[in-house]
Amino acid sequence: MPAPLSICFCPQRERHPERIVQFGGGNFLRGFVDWVVDVLNDETDFGGGVVIVKATPGTYDALDEQDCLFTTHLNGIREGEFVEETRLISAVNRTVYPYQDFAAYLALARQPEIRFIFSNTTESGIVYSSADRFSDEPPASFPAKLTRFLYERYEHFAGAPARACIIIPTELIVDNATRLREIILQYAALWRLESGFSDWITARNIFCNTLVDRIVSGFPQADAARIFEQLGYEDRLLAAGEIYHSWIIEAERSLLDEFPVDRTETALNVKVVHDAAPYRTIKVRLLNGAHTSMAPIGILLGIESVREAMEHEALATFITELIFQEVIPSVSEIPRGELEAFARDVFDRFRNPHIHHRLLTIALNSASKVKERILPSLHGYLDETSELPERLVIAFAAFIRLYRGEWQGAPIALNDDPDVLTWFKTHWAEADSLDVLVQGVLGNEALWEADLTALPGLAPMLTETLRAIEAGELLALLRRTAS
Repeated sequence: MPAPLSICFCPQRERHPERIVQFGGGNFLRGFVDWVVDVLNDETDFGGGVVIVKATPGTYDALDEQDCLFTTHLNGIREGEFVEETRLISAVNRTVYPYQDFAAYLALARQPEIRFIFSNTTESGIVYSSADRFSDEPPASFPAKLTRFLYERYEHFAGAPARACIIIPTELIVDNATRLREIILQYAALWRLESGFSDWITARNIFCNTLVDRIVSGFPQADAARIFEQLGYEDRLLAAGEIYHSWIIEAERSLLDEFPVDRTETALNVKVVHDAAPYRTIKVRLLNGAHTSMAPIGILLGIESVREAMEHEALATFITELIFQEVIPSVSEIPRGELEAFARDVFDRFRNPHIHHRLLTIALNSASKVKERILPSLHGYLDETSELPERLVIAFAAFIRLYRGEWQGAPIALNDDPDVLTWFKTHWAEADSLDVLVQGVLGNEALWEADLTALPGLAPMLTETLRAIEAGELLALLRRTAS
């Protein structure tokens, strides 16, 4: 077995000036944000060292033992070829633990060179709690901790504009930075901090909404020995993930003067844009739409994962044509070339042999996902062509059939709002025909926030599709749509 990473490299550490405070040290931040920073440090004059703050009680013992060094191992399909890349990440300088040493946390806020704040505290991390107090050491919630950090910085530097920060959260909520700023201002009011602090937060600190996309699966247990042999050292913090990445940062172009992610030599897929909304549309309608269309069909066909779906001749062709021939034409506000390039990346990601994404996991909360990911494309296609999109209707019908909760005599382990699951189970049991069933589903305005019975031709088309699925003709339906 190769020697541990700490023995091989730690004595040779080179550290960059500490310019970044990062709340969280989990797999995603290490395999995405720290990886990006490390690339910038190597390929540009960025020169930014990261200080990781533990936002919850506890410590990062393994990270400390390796002097904050760790390795990323990325793989995936690129232009039809399988590729692997490893990188020793040296961007992280040290860790700070507010629960163990609150004074060190406040001292970090007083470091003049700190400029950037990154975070990933999960979707539930950006929340407000009136129970948090200024005197807490530290306050419980992440936004309260950040408010305390920024106030310490504001006071120490007397509100100097040059000491304001650029805050770039990566939590998976819409307008994550806008929400974070709102909560910080709530804490400023709750704690009765002077108005100058709120003005400094609003006018001088830059809050950037983001969209992030990379699967970072963590330690590759099954493949670790092979990777260690290739590396020549053992790294128990090895972070495996897909080679694809996308980071959309909503900010003025001037951000690139300080965070040079646009340099061609880095080959980073990181964009600084005025409005992230179109990119959110692309992701929801194409990537998420493909997942939500694929899942019920694949489950009914007995397929377990996304990769297996892309190896299934009929389903792979069906989903590819659904995206290129129905979803992309429905998104008229974004250039077709950009949509097609994104779609090609999506299907490369789906074919990654090292990612096992279960269809039943994707099917979690499918009712709301159909509303957000499939119906907008169905409406858009109908508006653009005056016709119903045949493949999207099949996906919709497969969802309705899936939510009966059983298939071929076996129960399906659905996971959704209990009221939604109960409604579908009851409606399937009580409807005396497929026509009545479909009318009831389409007319459920609580589910769709619209009366879908008003869409011309949708009810009879769904009914006929469901009838074919019930007759065991799902595979034939997929093959019939092939160009």
